[in-house]
Amino acid sequence: MRTLSLPLALTARISPVLVLAGAGWALTSGPAATPAVQKDPTPQSAAESPSGTSTAAAVKQYAAAPAPCASMSAATIKSLVPGAKTAGKEIPSTDTALRRTCSWNALKGYDYRWLDVSFEITESAEAAAKSYKENISEKSGGGSVPGVGDAGYSVVNLATEDKQQTREGVVMIQASNALVTVTYNGSDFESKKAPSTDEINKGAIKAAKEAVAALEGGQKA
Repeated sequence: MRTLSLPLALTARISPVLVLAGAGWALTSGPAATPAVQKDPTPQSAAESPSGTSTAAAVKQYAAAPAPCASMSAATIKSLVPGAKTAGKEIPSTDTALRRTCSWNALKGYDYRWLDVSFEITESAEAAAKSYKENISEKSGGGSVPGVGDAGYSVVNLATEDKQQTREGVVMIQASNALVTVTYNGSDFESKKAPSTDEINKGAIKAAKEAVAALEGGQKA
């Protein structure tokens, strides 16, 4: 694949994806409307979590959100977002103790990838479970992510704008009183096609597992 500097024509082609990626950031920052997209089936057949709520009433709750840019290993960033600076960029937050997000994005050749990892700390496991249920109810068409936190959900969507496809995966995890949200999307500006559902889904879940591990290794109340 050719690696070129960004001519004006290519910059113009990137614009729709940057808009969609911005929508991905809005999702990790809080409830946001999702643009009309074609639903992709997610390649998951695992059974749903028993209740979708926290069963860890006696487990210590998380006191603060971990440093989000340190939640992903350099190897993971190089794999999921080729060409991105592994340090990432933390998004400003009004309360970094409760809500923190890091973003990585890069265009390598004609392949574009964007990854957001967000942590939100709520007052209780019950509050986190309620917020988790509300969030997944707005993202129909996905499936459960077993074995990560107390409850997990993944959904992949395909959007097309000006004949350019972008596929985006969102993984939401509830772990005690914490919520972890990963948004991962990509486009190919040479073919105008998007990465496969499997690639985006597996990438988002990989990042979510690593983010939850970082959360569990951090500070607890």
